[in-house]
Amino acid sequence: MPMIDAQHPEDLNAVVDYAVAEDVGDGDRNAALVDDNRRATAHVICRERAILAGTAWFDRVFAVLDGDVEVRWHMADGQRMTADRVVCEITGPVQSLLSGERTALNFLQLLSGVASATHDYVERVKGTNTTIVDTRKTLPGLRSAQKYAVRCGGGANHRFGLYDAILIKENHIMAAGSIDAAVKRGREQSPDLFLQVEIETLSELEQALEAGVDGVLLDNLPTHVLARAVNMAHAHRRRFRRDIVIEASGDITLANIREIADTGVDRISIGGLTKHIRATDFSMRMQAG
Repeated sequence: MPMIDAQHPEDLNAVVDYAVAEDVGDGDRNAALVDDNRRATAHVICRERAILAGTAWFDRVFAVLDGDVEVRWHMADGQRMTADRVVCEITGPVQSLLSGERTALNFLQLLSGVASATHDYVERVKGTNTTIVDTRKTLPGLRSAQKYAVRCGGGANHRFGLYDAILIKENHIMAAGSIDAAVKRGREQSPDLFLQVEIETLSELEQALEAGVDGVLLDNLPTHVLARAVNMAHAHRRRFRRDIVIEASGDITLANIREIADTGVDRISIGGLTKHIRATDFSMRMQAG
């Protein structure tokens, strides 16, 4: 079984509770068509090869609706699913199973989709020292859940928000006046935070290295220029004996990611992991109890 960070986000319950309330409102008129004393067993089936993620969100949906519902998982987050694999069994009142079905599957298909996409990229860079990381391009309200799914797929998390690291981009540089001015202000205000500068030219890279940054984000550079940038950053590392995280980003695809990783970057950030989501295909099939 893959070693997945077992720490679930603190907002998990709140996110699920809101989603259930959004769907059920003041009562499920559809489930009310079924006798309230009827019970059933349902199986959730994954219809394609994928990486499982989101089991705790799925569990929480039914816990909110009915404490009498029991979910038994045959797989864990981070594990690879084959097509037509039964991933869990649910037993309880039919009304509760019907009410929770769509919301529970929504979480499972979304988060498994993120984990599966991440896994595909991670597989392409195997054998290199490059880590695949996410970005802040997440669905509003679901950032922590999506970042958890990235970890399930074998990736790592970039900063969670605007509060836990500093990434100086072109608009910050313009507003501050220069890379050096922006870096100095960042160091003065938040000396303990990781500070990174987005780079679009080798000249900007030289300025950022001289300013003493913790990391550089090499954005949309052609591979041959990216290789030169990596060499410049490595030379700076050796000269000043300080670590600098070298990250590439921009127009990353499964077709070109290996070539980018082979330049020697430490990590590659991909907004599409959490922005361009292809949901994993799940279905829930019920049997009378």
